[in-house]
Amino acid sequence: MDYEDRYVDPLMEEPYASRLQGALRFHDRESAEASLQKLDAIYREYRDASDRVGTTLVRSLVLKGRQRAGSLAANSRVRPEKRREKQEIANWFRVWLETSDLFFDWLELRKQSEEFQRLFSDHRGRPETPPPAREG
Repeated sequence: MDYEDRYVDPLMEEPYASRLQGALRFHDRESAEASLQKLDAIYREYRDASDRVGTTLVRSLVLKGRQRAGSLAANSRVRPEKRREKQEIANWFRVWLETSDLFFDWLELRKQSEEFQRLFSDHRGRPETPPPAREG
């Protein structure tokens, strides 16, 4: 029986493991975008080399990201603004899985959209900035 757990990364053998280990990050929108850029570049390399194992592993990592972000977005113990952000990130992962070739064009349009600006801008109309790191 094949068991899928959204919190467990797929088993990977070398050379995939060292290349993909830690590639999935989505602490915030910026890290999610950087992660998708890295995973997309690796995915294209594998696709161009007709490496089905590699492309399948990359897609499975992005799927795990979508599942995990969606789970956090649905968790009532998570702060509302973080839930909103995780839902947005889950949507990014979904769009990449559906149309990876168009994803980054879509993302630029999405970030310019009225809805995105309303959801992720401060009250003065500027994009939200993370709070300063606390020392100590």
